[in-house]
Amino acid sequence: MARSANLNVMMKTARRAGRALLKDFSEVEQLQVSTKGPADFVSRADRQAEQTIREALMEARPSYGFLGEEGGPVEGEDPTRRWIVDPLDGTTNYLHGQPHWAISIALEHKGKIVAGVIYDPVKDEMFHAEKGEGAWMNESRLRVSGRHRLVESVFETAVPAAGRRTLPAMIQDLARIAPEVAGIRQFGSAALAMAYVAAGRTEGFWERELKIWDIAAGQVIITEAGGFVGAIREGHDPLEHGDVVAANAEIFERFAKLVRAREA
Repeated sequence: MARSANLNVMMKTARRAGRALLKDFSEVEQLQVSTKGPADFVSRADRQAEQTIREALMEARPSYGFLGEEGGPVEGEDPTRRWIVDPLDGTTNYLHGQPHWAISIALEHKGKIVAGVIYDPVKDEMFHAEKGEGAWMNESRLRVSGRHRLVESVFETAVPAAGRRTLPAMIQDLARIAPEVAGIRQFGSAALAMAYVAAGRTEGFWERELKIWDIAAGQVIITEAGGFVGAIREGHDPLEHGDVVAANAEIFERFAKLVRAREA
């Protein structure tokens, strides 16, 4: 398969950051037995990963802008292009020594996401896509699941943490959706949740109050794998407002209607 120079840069950068995070992750697992806890260590690892990614991307494309979770935005000389980065998606998992977290890098051109990479260093799974070129996991082509019945389908979401204002909405979602489907999962990484929809490992995903760096890469990977991504609330843009619903093409409308029922 042919890849653009930009995508090659993104994949190389994700692997570089992933190696460092994986090394630190082994230390986090040891820190679980400490009464002090690993929170400060993880915070440093997160910031260092973003610095590594930022330096590599800006060196390769110095005119592009940059938006990361940890630092402020950088305006590039080229106002039409910017990198959108989450250096460690699934921080809580990482903090607790759970091997489910990822690096997410997207490229935006004229307000549209044109390429995305989601890298899981623990499993060495590189999900990637470019607009018009399909979606891939390592060297294997991705396609969303072909299941078309909700009752046979598995979905992923995230139950909000204590104090989050969307917790009541999620409790209502679960009560409404769970009786209609085969199962609901919570694995703790929005980026990997979207990658799993693209890979056909789940049929869909929904969540509120996400950030652009949580969604950007996953959006292009799902659409290039034949799925659909939309907003939960009418008139919203997932990248701007952070509420997202995604599913395979067969069940998207029915699943989205079920998720949106509370908003009606």
